[in-house]
Amino acid sequence: MAALEFRKSSYSTGDRECVEVAMNVPDAVAIRDSKNPDGPILGFTPAAWAAFRDAIVEEG
Repeated sequence: MAALEFRKSSYSTGDRECVEVAMNVPDAVAIRDSKNPDGPILGFTPAAWAAFRDAIVEEG
């Protein structure tokens, strides 16, 4: 399995809470807390992640 390559949102600042997302593994999206990179990682299908992301954009 390929190593996860996490990236932070461009909206993130040094003092704010942020998640990091890895989308470099086929058929998987991994999410983790940027302040706790050794902590738990949540996994989603790309379709589930897209639905979540789209719902947030609609609300924002």
